[in-house]
Amino acid sequence: MVSDEQNHNVSRRQFLTYTLTGVGGFMAAGIILPMARFAIDPVLQAESEGDMKAVTDVSELTEEPQRFDFSYDQEDAWVTSETTETAYIYQSGDEVVALSSTCTHLGCTVSWATNEEYPDEFFCPCHGGRYEKDGTNIEGTPPTEPLHKYEVEVRDGTVYVGKAEPQV
Repeated sequence: MVSDEQNHNVSRRQFLTYTLTGVGGFMAAGIILPMARFAIDPVLQAESEGDMKAVTDVSELTEEPQRFDFSYDQEDAWVTSETTETAYIYQSGDEVVALSSTCTHLGCTVSWATNEEYPDEFFCPCHGGRYEKDGTNIEGTPPTEPLHKYEVEVRDGTVYVGKAEPQV
């Protein structure tokens, strides 16, 4: 009498099914894994220390916000393109402040002191958005949050800006 534990006979059909399934799985993994890494890798790359962009010299700054345009190469997955951004930079005591020129309401471009009714404010002409000098949105106007603020670093008398972050 042979017990079930001793009877491990595998039919030819089962053997071929197991073998082909295993080989097919290895082949599929060999094809899919490189494709997945190719698609996901650019997203997972960390930002480097070189992400700060030189914009101006500290000697050019005043206590009034001034417009500075700066360009850099931006990589979106596999495409590299030149991007130009605008920052309003000024000195507030010993601190250097850099604000984005993009209105937080609908993404229009704001400018400093261009509206005669509100001479010491950032103004968005598209929908009447207004911001104080520090970028705080003025109540009763369309923007619901302050202008975004750039990360700022001063090295050897040069102002470097990084990524613009919300002030909330």
